[in-house]
Amino acid sequence: MPRKVRTTSETGMTLLELIIACTILLVLSSMALPIAKFTVIREREKELRYDLREMRNAIDKYKDLADQQKIRVEVGSEGYPPDLDTLVKGVALGGSGAAGKNIRFLRRVPVDPMTGRAEWGLRSVQDDPDSTSWGGNNVFDVYSKSTGIALDGTKYSDW
Repeated sequence: MPRKVRTTSETGMTLLELIIACTILLVLSSMALPIAKFTVIREREKELRYDLREMRNAIDKYKDLADQQKIRVEVGSEGYPPDLDTLVKGVALGGSGAAGKNIRFLRRVPVDPMTGRAEWGLRSVQDDPDSTSWGGNNVFDVYSKSTGIALDGTKYSDW
């Protein structure tokens, strides 16, 4: 009986070569996972900073219009909005030529990327700067209700 000779087209990877290739892929993918994890956290932190900046800018615009007496505010509010919903719903502009015109400061109350809810910690002018409870008079500042720690070591609630 003639002996069958292996040709190069019939050769494949040996079991040992497959194990080595899988090991290399496993090591490379395990190195990439922490990088991907930090990238996701960094993006959420970036979104949190953006949302806080947008809400604070809206509060400042409301306060500027109140100080210019272009919108009507409640006595004792110091010219700050009563809540975040007021910034979304908008207020009527007063003054000449602006009758019936409504101005909105936010499209919506953003979702806190750290907690996943559209709930924010609020501070009024009358509250202590480090207070975690809202006096309910007006909205002077907003902060995240997350208890987490950022990549830079600060608390999200201190941003």
